[in-house]
Amino acid sequence: MGRHFVGADRGGNGVRGRRTVRLTAYAGCSVLLLAGCASMPDSGDLRGVESTPRQDSHVRVYAVPPPQGASAAEIVQGFLEALTSDDAKYETAGKYLTDNARKVWDPYRSTTVLADAPNSVPMSSEKDGGRDVLFRLSGSKVATVDGRHAYDPGSGAYSGSVHLTRLKSNKQWRIDGLPQGVVMGTSDFRRNYVSVNKYFYASNGEAGTGRPLSTVADPVFVRAQVDPMTQIVRALLKGPTSWLGPVVRSSFPSGTDLKSSDVSLSPDDRNRVTVPLNAKADRVGHTKCTQMAAQLLLTLQDLTPTGVDEVELQKSDGSQLCVLDKDQAEGVAGQGTGRPPGNQYFIDHDQRLVRLTGGAGDKNPEPVPGALGEGAKKLRAAAVSRDEDSAAGVSADGRNLYVGSLVSGGSLGEPVVRSEGGTADDRLTTPSWDARGDLWVADRDPKQPRLLLLRKGAGEPVVVEAPQIDGRVEAVRVAADGVRIALIVEKDGHSSLQIGRIERSRSDEPYGAAIVEPRSVAPQLEEVTAMSWAGDNRLVVVGSEKGGVQQMRYVQVDGSTPLGSSPSALANVKEIAAAEDEQLPLVAHSETDGIVRLSAGEQWQKVVQDGTAPVYAG
Repeated sequence: MGRHFVGADRGGNGVRGRRTVRLTAYAGCSVLLLAGCASMPDSGDLRGVESTPRQDSHVRVYAVPPPQGASAAEIVQGFLEALTSDDAKYETAGKYLTDNARKVWDPYRSTTVLADAPNSVPMSSEKDGGRDVLFRLSGSKVATVDGRHAYDPGSGAYSGSVHLTRLKSNKQWRIDGLPQGVVMGTSDFRRNYVSVNKYFYASNGEAGTGRPLSTVADPVFVRAQVDPMTQIVRALLKGPTSWLGPVVRSSFPSGTDLKSSDVSLSPDDRNRVTVPLNAKADRVGHTKCTQMAAQLLLTLQDLTPTGVDEVELQKSDGSQLCVLDKDQAEGVAGQGTGRPPGNQYFIDHDQRLVRLTGGAGDKNPEPVPGALGEGAKKLRAAAVSRDEDSAAGVSADGRNLYVGSLVSGGSLGEPVVRSEGGTADDRLTTPSWDARGDLWVADRDPKQPRLLLLRKGAGEPVVVEAPQIDGRVEAVRVAADGVRIALIVEKDGHSSLQIGRIERSRSDEPYGAAIVEPRSVAPQLEEVTAMSWAGDNRLVVVGSEKGGVQQMRYVQVDGSTPLGSSPSALANVKEIAAAEDEQLPLVAHSETDGIVRLSAGEQWQKVVQDGTAPVYAG
């Protein structure tokens, strides 16, 4: 039983704003019919296909119930296709099940994503005259989305089974045993689901600064055509995904939910979303309520073509709790440092730290003020603090790390870290500043590999606990939110990109930090050579697959691939730098072309031939 569809393939999106995808859930809808071998195209004959190609986000897909007299194989195929429809409660898929199976099957438990649509092979024949048939499902696993909508990349073989019985009442085949959750191929997953960021507050942020609270993006996947705004609000109210939970907090009181199960959220004609809450939120004060509303506004921004301008929270009795618009939200919750980086930096041919101070068209670098720009200490790499008042530089031999202010006449003093590694490649990595003003660097000395943290870039280095890092750290980049760290880890001649959670010591303990639950976010790349944060939930990565050539791509922190185009090809990339603001250009060091820059909608442009180690602040 093939599937029939009407719709166009989706092309790649270009770079746009802080986020790269906007869900057009409120546009007019096209229609697809699945799982009953029937459809209604606009014109022409019915046409069968083996799998649904990637569709525009506004395409709707409807399942068809099982036809009378369908064979066991047709029931299995129809059920699997119904799982990929936009049936909000999987009611049509449930019609392929017996009454008892329908009661125990939980389609919301998880979504298993395979490389292709699941293979179904009969383990026995219905022609044998029996009332029972078993089908084996198989495929190559790509990822799993759990009950909290969190994406977890994975690999290996998938195996499941579907058992059917012939009903005594009407002699129809129905499924009476099946795996929990749903399973589908990658193309159907991309059509059915969209990645949306929930936003929470960093729990390890320093209080009392008078600045907006630091937010952390928590990407999840929701069904694109099944009331996504209500889905994502319910997901936000349930709290963060389990991996991120220990380092973030929500302003919503525990147990807060929408007022009732039949609430459906959408913007009104003033672009305001009204969110009725249950009694758990009735007693919150104004400050807490505005923090709740700010979380909602950030979370809802990319769910409509124009964003959401205002959120109103209501008590359980329908009275107003608080109202917050986008301008007011900026004073409550901030993304990253709250200010775009002003300059691009790199090491020039005189091994000084220099900067480009103009826009994307400026190609005349100037030495930074202070000792790191004077050339007295020859440098191989550097990092600039997020306020762009200080910088750290690694000496040309990789042995010493210096910190100095970016003001004229500033001196360096003694190195704040010294490596005893035997060669330059066994010494210090490029450092990285976090949002608290702390400085991170890895010492690659084979005899004593360490990940180090310097509070405010000074004092005695603290060894960061990272017992779950299996291999040697080759590169370090701390996210702007201060709770996640990206690492290139080398082991047995291969390097991988890993994201770890930063857990800080309590205020009553000695200053320190640990990297917890590192996870690979680009498992398909066997060799990762460079990376940089490129927004609040994604990175740009340079690497190669096994036996493949070097490539550059974006990956999200959960390991999924964001929609949109990858950066255009560039040969022999050694280092890459991106900014929190995705509209700012990528900057790279190519062995062939030197320092180059890529702005949105353009090709790579050469800046200077003799330059290395490009960075933005951070």
